[in-house]
Amino acid sequence: MELINFIEITPLTAILLILVGFVGGMVSGFIGSGGAFVLTPAMMTLGAPGIVAVASNICHKFPKALVGAVKRNKYGQVDVKLGLILGLFAEAGVLFGKHVMTNIKNAFGAVGTDLYVSGMFVVTLAIVGGFVLKDYKKLKALDDAGDGSEQAAPLTKLARWVQSVNIPGTMIYSKGAQARISILFLVPIGFATGFLASAIAVGGFIGVPAMIYILGLPAIMASATELVIAFIMGLGGTIFYGLEGVVDIRLAMLILLGSLFGIQVGAIGTTYVKDYQVKFTMAVIMLTVLFSRFFYIPGYLGKLGMIEPLPESTVQILKWVGDGVLALALIVGAWTVLSALFKGIREHKKQHAAHTDQVGVAE
Repeated sequence: MELINFIEITPLTAILLILVGFVGGMVSGFIGSGGAFVLTPAMMTLGAPGIVAVASNICHKFPKALVGAVKRNKYGQVDVKLGLILGLFAEAGVLFGKHVMTNIKNAFGAVGTDLYVSGMFVVTLAIVGGFVLKDYKKLKALDDAGDGSEQAAPLTKLARWVQSVNIPGTMIYSKGAQARISILFLVPIGFATGFLASAIAVGGFIGVPAMIYILGLPAIMASATELVIAFIMGLGGTIFYGLEGVVDIRLAMLILLGSLFGIQVGAIGTTYVKDYQVKFTMAVIMLTVLFSRFFYIPGYLGKLGMIEPLPESTVQILKWVGDGVLALALIVGAWTVLSALFKGIREHKKQHAAHTDQVGVAE
């Protein structure tokens, strides 16, 4: 069994991790996602093995999730009971996924986990990014047609069917869906959410859409309830991976330090843009991160002997390209959020000045 080594934290590395956390926090606050699809690849780029990047990212997330869940629960946006039940099944998925990851580590070493995490990212971001891009086009068309007002989305046929099924002894009432739902439908949703979180430190890609399109929750309640699930998964995942000795608390704390500030900036920035602009930003960052991970895969396959080993110079060039593409994703995310924020501030000042002039004329 290969011993997993943590990366050396130099002052420069610490600054980079804080900056990465800040940008990841901005992305998270702006698009409403966990931002982990930026953070995990960034930690791997800085030298952390895949299993360490995932474990440390999970560790950094659960304190934020708890704070967010408590805050949004005050506004009545959290279905606590549903979140706890889904979180319980998600914990089973995290435990199973942790066993998959550690078995890969034991069989193929750190490079095996790099390949596994990168492959999962490529597949997941390709699917989710494609759906988000499709959603962007739909919202953009509605906005161009002058019908971009925010309305509660009607229930899908699947959600109506799920809410109509009555299996005695398994029914619970969901405040978010305002309907009774069988726990049997919650088992696969929670398990899949937890398994994905254990693989790439992102579970919301499954949890939030499933609560909206399968269970029938409004989007705002689904995203808030996901915070309860994220807290449970994060706490359990930290313990599970911590017992394996692969949680680097230094990485987690440095990323957390940056993201706590970044998420505030991102949340403010999103108030000045339209929904389709948020979706477009999300899709662009996802697909850019996807391509960045893709460039690392040939090197991993060569090291594992799954393909003819590539010349070291070729592997290094591919790594540089992957690093550059990931840096581009971070720059695009930061630029989008900050430009939206500064544009909103300028417009606010103009409106304030115009209002002041009107008051002065009236007097």
